[in-house]
Amino acid sequence: MTQELTIVIPAKNEVVMLPKLLASLCLQDYVDGAGIGMSGVRVLVADAGSTDGTVEVALTFRDRLALEVVPGGLPSVGRNAGARLSTTRYVLFLDADVELTEPTLLRRALWTMRRRDLHLVTTNIACRHGGFFDDMLYAGNNLMQYIGSYLKPFATGMFMLFEREVFWELGGFNERALFAEDYLLSKGVATKRFRVVKGKVFTTNRRFKKLGHCKMVFMFFQTMLHSWDDEYFLRDRGYWVEGS
Repeated sequence: MTQELTIVIPAKNEVVMLPKLLASLCLQDYVDGAGIGMSGVRVLVADAGSTDGTVEVALTFRDRLALEVVPGGLPSVGRNAGARLSTTRYVLFLDADVELTEPTLLRRALWTMRRRDLHLVTTNIACRHGGFFDDMLYAGNNLMQYIGSYLKPFATGMFMLFEREVFWELGGFNERALFAEDYLLSKGVATKRFRVVKGKVFTTNRRFKKLGHCKMVFMFFQTMLHSWDDEYFLRDRGYWVEGS
């Protein structure tokens, strides 16, 4: 039996956060049908020209994960680059600044994918060391994901477990999109093939610190209002602030 999972992580200057994610992956209790645990799961870090030692620190995990560093770019470019190298049935896309603190999360997500014959699974997002407004914004994100499981799928690049063939049938991540490329892709998934698995991943509030809570809320509602206008997402909205 062949391996079923590849993990793709786009990264740029993530020397602080990436080791936390990789360490949390090492603690997952997932074992595939061939009896291969996390040490045999291919992890592709798509690096976008980091200058802070991200590549070097990632490579220190090669004794615990089947880790490779590949050329990346903006998140959509890096994710697609990793997916092109994948030959497994499933591809999990993770942002470099998340942690999978629940050791059972990956196993349960894959079990749900197989059992329900799904195309996309995501989970809840929580903010470690965040304040009240950070928690409220992520709670809003989680609510929209659940609503999306009944109306129109909505998931973020923090955790997107895809069936690889469907991922490419949908065209992969739009590399021309300057923000919300994850939403653009997830909304193309059939509602009955999308689920939010119980649990959560932790992330930071650094995006809120860079752009401000009000701007993030404004951008979120603009995304909803322009959900049928893909061209809207191809124009710069100031989302990719250097260093964020």
